[in-house]
Amino acid sequence: MTRMTRIWNKNKALWLLFLPCLLYYLIFRYAPMFGLVITFKDYNLFKGIWASDWVGLKYYRMFLENPDFWPLMKNTFLLGMYKLVFGFPAPIVLAILLNEVRKAAFKRFVQTVSYLPHFISNVIVASMVIMFLSPTGGLINNLLEWIGLGPINFMNEPGLFRGIYVLSEIWQHIGWETIIYLAALTAVDPQLYEAADMDGASRLRKIWHVTLPGISPAIVITLILNIGKVLEIGFEKVFLMQNPAIYDTADIISTYVYRVGMVQGNFSYGASIDLFMGVISLIFIYTANLLSRRFSETSLW
Repeated sequence: MTRMTRIWNKNKALWLLFLPCLLYYLIFRYAPMFGLVITFKDYNLFKGIWASDWVGLKYYRMFLENPDFWPLMKNTFLLGMYKLVFGFPAPIVLAILLNEVRKAAFKRFVQTVSYLPHFISNVIVASMVIMFLSPTGGLINNLLEWIGLGPINFMNEPGLFRGIYVLSEIWQHIGWETIIYLAALTAVDPQLYEAADMDGASRLRKIWHVTLPGISPAIVITLILNIGKVLEIGFEKVFLMQNPAIYDTADIISTYVYRVGMVQGNFSYGASIDLFMGVISLIFIYTANLLSRRFSETSLW
């Protein structure tokens, strides 16, 4: 009996349980990747993928030589970095604050209220943002007028778009992302807090020396995953919130891919840009994981 046969017989039930998951990824995740071959072809809908002419790296060169390349990269990178710098610590802070709350009813209320926006669709969130910031009757501008300031056309100011987008992302997802850290907090040994109490540690000292080290593996893992998404800004919300007046800061690679790939029908060019960004994101996540493994004991692999 071979080694593989022994492993199969020993774990037959587990392999059968794993089979649907394996088939899902093979059929819906890996099989479609063969379509990426159109990035090296002049894809024609009528000829099909295999009959279309090979063009090599033509579309990759076209994107790199495009005058819009650097503005798009800048907009995408800055939006991703702002989201990482301001959006990543927010759920950690909320989880620590909730952990310090002693009244269970208030804690559950805050958790429920903060979770709810995650279940609202991006279409509704974008509509709410535009409505609240409207220069004619918007809630924010009404408050500005009430304190004696003039109305601001927020959605037509290129310099304000990144801040508005990041704030809307934090509001929408902070509660949901807090779940990870609240779960990690349950694994912190209560005896460590008792020992800190006996040493006379204040609440801040306990947070710094017990809570944060206790959830540091979860923080590192989520940070690595978030670094890999710096250039993968969600298309839907940016597309819904942008308009031609703020293209200088709101036009990112995913919205550009939509215009050239879907609207103009240049599928090979759009797919080439998307694959290019995927490779860059892979390099980001690999580098972050490598640094984490070198300087700490936590990494993805």
